[in-house]
Amino acid sequence: MTVTPERRAGTRRTAAGRAEEAAARIARMAAEAEPGARLGTKEELRTLCEVSVGTFNEALRLLQARGQVTVRPGPGGGLFGARQSPMVRLGNSVLALDAQENDVATAVRIRDALEPLLIEDALWHASPADLAGLHRHLEAMEHAVSAEDAVAFVHANWRLHAAIAAISPNALLSSLYTHLLDLIESHTLSVQPGGSGQPLREFVHDRYELHAAIVDALARRDREEALRLVHAHNTSSDPEHEMH
Repeated sequence: MTVTPERRAGTRRTAAGRAEEAAARIARMAAEAEPGARLGTKEELRTLCEVSVGTFNEALRLLQARGQVTVRPGPGGGLFGARQSPMVRLGNSVLALDAQENDVATAVRIRDALEPLLIEDALWHASPADLAGLHRHLEAMEHAVSAEDAVAFVHANWRLHAAIAAISPNALLSSLYTHLLDLIESHTLSVQPGGSGQPLREFVHDRYELHAAIVDALARRDREEALRLVHAHNTSSDPEHEMH
């Protein structure tokens, strides 16, 4: 039986935990190096982290998904610290993204176009259980407001939108919208308010109030108010769409 570095160390940590630790170690190296600096070959870094090939590959997947390193093949290749993340202005929010910022902006535009259709479906089809589920997502957003955690707030917000999409009996519409949310989330490294001059707590509180009002309008079956709020949700004085 092959003895892996993990087994030699007698560790009982899970594979996922070892991958996270290896990813954190390489991320620290990348943060301390100049942007774009070479960190080493895959084998050099795997040996440094004392993990198996499979664990290192999972760590590398995490690092790339988070936009912390890039990988170049061939002579002179290896792992390199990621260059400064692209910053995309989307209304009152600023997203730090990986290299796919154009895909994210396109996904947001399509997402915004689909939201009125999903709201219409939710007005007709939301059950008491569906509405209770939406309120649970609102609670998670409220906790993030209290913690002044913009990233947690936005991720909880996306889960709320996914839950609204799941109410629709139109499987194609719901699936497409959920896929767009997943794409946006997978390429977003961090989120922060920008351009409005609002303090963080005020910014996320305002977004929470808007979404709570949307859920309330759905519960009251108030079509006019729900669609008005969705329009406010997807527009701002900025020419680009807002990320909520």
